[in-house]
Amino acid sequence: MERFTLGDVEVLRVLEWEGPFAPAAALVPELTERAWTEGAGLAPEHYEAGAYVGALQTWVVRDGERTVLVDTGVGDGRERPSTPMFHRREGGFLTLLEQAGVRPEDVDVVVNTHLHADHVGWNTRWDEGTRDWVPAFPNATYYLPAADREFFDPAAAHPARTAADGPGAAKWAEWDLVFADSVAPVLASGQAVEWSGSVRLGDALVLEETPGHTPGSSVLRVDSGGERAVFVGDLVHSPVQLAHPSCSSCFCLDPVQAAESRLRVLARAAEEGALVVPAHFAGAGAARVRRAGAGFAADWAVPVGS
Repeated sequence: MERFTLGDVEVLRVLEWEGPFAPAAALVPELTERAWTEGAGLAPEHYEAGAYVGALQTWVVRDGERTVLVDTGVGDGRERPSTPMFHRREGGFLTLLEQAGVRPEDVDVVVNTHLHADHVGWNTRWDEGTRDWVPAFPNATYYLPAADREFFDPAAAHPARTAADGPGAAKWAEWDLVFADSVAPVLASGQAVEWSGSVRLGDALVLEETPGHTPGSSVLRVDSGGERAVFVGDLVHSPVQLAHPSCSSCFCLDPVQAAESRLRVLARAAEEGALVVPAHFAGAGAARVRRAGAGFAADWAVPVGS
């Protein structure tokens, strides 16, 4: 767990898991192994023996008025048969959060940068009394991208469900499980705000759409006391994409649009000197970026924020 400050904003990292996640060649299909092995600073924190090394983590942002969670990980006890690493996982995230000084009732805002399984899992918890999933943070407002709700909600019947070139039936089946246990209970509770475009959460915090990874993928910008950061979710999975920003991950639903969003956000971060804070960077977890040829280079924040 690491803490740092940006002006008057405090940021806390709560790490659920870190390690080899997937074959690097599968994660970013456009890149050769050489791009990984020659990537400055990738091994061993981000690349190891042909594998992409990543992390599951939540960023806690406190602006003096509210406590904000940026993404909520995988969740415990979830049925994720197509993703063995997530299937019926027991990671004890709420305990980790409390050890960091954040009780569930302390959380004012939950930001889901998008509605994939590893970003919404702890939106909810299992309640033995009702034998059902209920919001894990009883006092929180959950900010859900409207475009993602429309895309993933089974009741919305998005045309991509039956498109010949769309995701397959197995993928939709798992997404439906995610929606049922981690999104629908929040909608039913009345705690959700569906948003589009951009929305200001406070003087220092702004949510902005950056579509491509999913239709409603978003970033959270922090601007306080002359210091800036951008929490980019899955806009960037690995630092290899900093050097090759046109290359999207295998999880991006619209790779071309994702690349456009990635380049735009990274270019602005380089210009403003903003700290780039992705959802899945292992090691230091965050970096400042600067232009380097057609891409960007990372100046690692070790410890984060230094």
